[in-house]
Amino acid sequence: MRQNIKWVCYLVISCLIFSCTSSKDVVYFQDASQFETLVDDNTFTTKFKVDDLVSINVSTLDPEASAPFNLFRGAEEGGIRPEQVNYLVDKNGEIDFPVIGKVKIEGLSPSETRELLREKLKDYLKDPIINIRIRNFTVTVLGSVNRPGTYPINGEQISIMEALGYAGDINIKGRRDNVMVIRDFDGTKVYNRINLNSKDALKSPVYYLTQNDVVYVEPNKSGKTQSSLDQRATIAISIISTLITSTVILLTRN
Repeated sequence: MRQNIKWVCYLVISCLIFSCTSSKDVVYFQDASQFETLVDDNTFTTKFKVDDLVSINVSTLDPEASAPFNLFRGAEEGGIRPEQVNYLVDKNGEIDFPVIGKVKIEGLSPSETRELLREKLKDYLKDPIINIRIRNFTVTVLGSVNRPGTYPINGEQISIMEALGYAGDINIKGRRDNVMVIRDFDGTKVYNRINLNSKDALKSPVYYLTQNDVVYVEPNKSGKTQSSLDQRATIAISIISTLITSTVILLTRN
């Protein structure tokens, strides 16, 4: 009886061990040669989308002249400066700008928007300085990463590698050769995949992310079987526990 129980235990443990798969392809850009120079010729530029929140500040040497072209909330009291109001890109791709009215900025980059506003303001201001910033630039990283979540981004550009850095990198159970980027274009979701094992990832149209992109890291074979392994381990422990209990009872009776 003891011998039979021992063989059953060995069988259960062996099934658990051999069902595990070692992780492969965990090295980024593994086809890059020693001292090879990789030229990033990606011409990606962030473009404004519908529902973007945009901060626009106009300034000149004459603060009173530029004041009507800036929106603020609240009066300045007790040394506390009023809060600047952000512009929402509406469903028509426009913002409602003070004095000059509706301005379509959807599909324009911050620098293109800056030049457009400068042209529209030339009849009102001399040499205006226009600072533009996206206020709701976030990317979401999900799947087999160490810290999945949604991350606010400072600046106008972020690469997928930087986004993965925010998320604590891809864990050992994540596929680096088939990372998915979900991008929204006017309500239409576009799915793109990128192979981060290859240096050609630098040429991918999704190497640089846009606002509200979702990065999903698919689990590898080991990761996909992890949940079933956990379940098997629970069952195995239950079986072993039952066998041990039965053995103790039989030995006690004998």
